[in-house]
Amino acid sequence: MAFYDLEKAKNKLLTFALDSECQSFFEKNNYRLELAYCKLLNDELKEAENLFSDLQDLETRARWGNMVTKILLEKQAPYPTYFDLRNFLEIDLNLLINYEKGEYVEEIIKYADMFSSVNPETYKYIGRVFLNNNLHSYGKFYLERAKTYFYHDPELHVMLGYVYEAEGKTERALNSIENCLRILPEYYPAKVLKRKLTKN
Repeated sequence: MAFYDLEKAKNKLLTFALDSECQSFFEKNNYRLELAYCKLLNDELKEAENLFSDLQDLETRARWGNMVTKILLEKQAPYPTYFDLRNFLEIDLNLLINYEKGEYVEEIIKYADMFSSVNPETYKYIGRVFLNNNLHSYGKFYLERAKTYFYHDPELHVMLGYVYEAEGKTERALNSIENCLRILPEYYPAKVLKRKLTKN
């Protein structure tokens, strides 16, 4: 068996390299939160739910994980908090995408409207995780929805600029960048993308 410590095992989990030895390390050493995520990623949803539920009064991440597993098990799920969504939604969607759990991602984002009633930046978080995983059409859908709520968010316009660039729509990309620079003239990411788009 490979040598593991907690840092190495967590790194494997978070860099999409989970294996049975890693899960065994969490189990043998009673790292129940990490084990719960292993169970979730291995489609052992009931076991994940039980672990998250046992820990939810001790760990805010476990409370979030309990909500996620309840959604996936089609059970009544508690409302997340503003900070749950800010701290965990994007990270966990990214984790699920990279572990090829698209069906789980679909189930979770069905709650986007409800999540948005708790944290209005929800659409931006979802759009950004899709964009970062090169799922541009999905990203665009949620970023456009986010624009309804946060038109004056400069990062949002830059992200849409990158979506339009990926689609080969240079004029639309530049328009998004100009919208950003009207809001925040010195916003560095917008200036970088503008240089890239206009260098030819």
